[in-house]
Amino acid sequence: MILLDGDSLTLEQLVAIADGGAPAGLAASAARRVDAARAVVDRKASGDAPVYGINTGFGALAETAIPHDALGTLQLNLLRSHAAGVGEALPVRAVRASMALRANVLAKGFSGIRRSTLEQLIELLNRRVHPVVPSRGSVGASGDLAPLAHLALVLIGEGEATVGEGGRVLPGADALASVGLAPTTLMAKEGIALINGTQPSAAVAALAVAGAERLARAADIIAALSIDGLRGSMRPFDPRIHAARPYAGQTTSASNILRLLTGSEINRSHADCGRVQDAYSLRCAAQVHGAAREAFRFVRETVTIEANSGTDNPMVFADDDEIVSGGNFHGAPISVAADLQAIALAQLVTMSERRSDRLVNPALSGLPAFLTRNSGLESGYMMAQVTAAALVSEIKTLAHPASVDTIPTSANREDHVSMSMGAALKASRVLYLATRVLAIELLCAAQAIDLLAPLKTSRPLQGAHACVRSVVPPLAGDRPPARDIEAIARVIADGALESACDIEVK
Repeated sequence: MILLDGDSLTLEQLVAIADGGAPAGLAASAARRVDAARAVVDRKASGDAPVYGINTGFGALAETAIPHDALGTLQLNLLRSHAAGVGEALPVRAVRASMALRANVLAKGFSGIRRSTLEQLIELLNRRVHPVVPSRGSVGASGDLAPLAHLALVLIGEGEATVGEGGRVLPGADALASVGLAPTTLMAKEGIALINGTQPSAAVAALAVAGAERLARAADIIAALSIDGLRGSMRPFDPRIHAARPYAGQTTSASNILRLLTGSEINRSHADCGRVQDAYSLRCAAQVHGAAREAFRFVRETVTIEANSGTDNPMVFADDDEIVSGGNFHGAPISVAADLQAIALAQLVTMSERRSDRLVNPALSGLPAFLTRNSGLESGYMMAQVTAAALVSEIKTLAHPASVDTIPTSANREDHVSMSMGAALKASRVLYLATRVLAIELLCAAQAIDLLAPLKTSRPLQGAHACVRSVVPPLAGDRPPARDIEAIARVIADGALESACDIEVK
């Protein structure tokens, strides 16, 4: 069980909850903080002094006083009115990550929620009750209000949810009943405690960077296979070159590619070919892949901080018996990080597509045209490379940052917003497309290795080649590449390609 304490949730733990169904629980230290903060809310709610989110309206209605007997209704109305999302629902894994992140933030003890309500949210996660959360409707301030409102509605028996994997959509009350849970009745401040924060955009961004890190490792493997297939040089990956420009990401990529190529018969066969320098897409692979890795490191750091941050408004400081309004709900850190990830992935795929193009072009590769022995009669991977070009162009468009945009909302009370959800959704879409660009390069590189037989590649790259051939046979005649591309994309995304190499790809 992963204990949520508000301070120590890691990206790996979040992925385990989102994808692996790892159970979560509330740490004892967090429970004490939650209770202490709730006591402050109860005291303030019984008084007459205006406290935002407890006995006032919200946003531009913050100066409107709410009577004591309507404080629970205020919170209920907040969830209902803010559930204004549209568009396709977030994937279940993103919803699970959002639930885990929201529970972790509540566990910090700055929200003022009752412990029983927080434990109910964790129970929904553990019993696999997954709210249906529309993906559009958030501008990333005051947090992801609409997505979190849809999520929170299920706690009170409203909204919609699925149960388990691939379950049909049920009304919230029916979904709760199916797992033996009763709806929660909200009390003072609990509605705003549930929806004020960046968790859906942070969840989407966190899952995207976990995938991007895996894709960066795969990109090194695939580039090494392409370099061998194109009979490129290992010398650009000499550690002395990279020690002179000591970016950690560049150094790691160079080391990966060099170790992957070491021992290749293909490489030895052209040791005296007379070629002085390779094209940039081969020679500069470590520099470009390394720059992407540096970006992913920043994104990981950002989402890890955000996962363990108090993003409520107002915030409850139990030790000081105070409730203070602030702006930690603003999603600027997430939007900037997610935009950076999309840009970094664009760097990876533009290099990948250029290597694919070299592999299918006989004037550049020295291999049969489009990697088929019967070119002319057969078109081989001609259109697969065109698909890669199309995807790369779409990625370039998606890499335009969302974070540079803002639009006033809530009667101009919220006059600067982050667009963090849009940025995170773009980063996730770019990851999906980028995986397929690299899958196309891997198909082409594996075919190049086949065409260079009986010469063999290195032992690690033989493992990568065998992994490809375990799901896609060699191209011995034209066939639709679409299924092959998807099969290889799965091999990349699930880590099978890394595992197939007999060395650690860092």
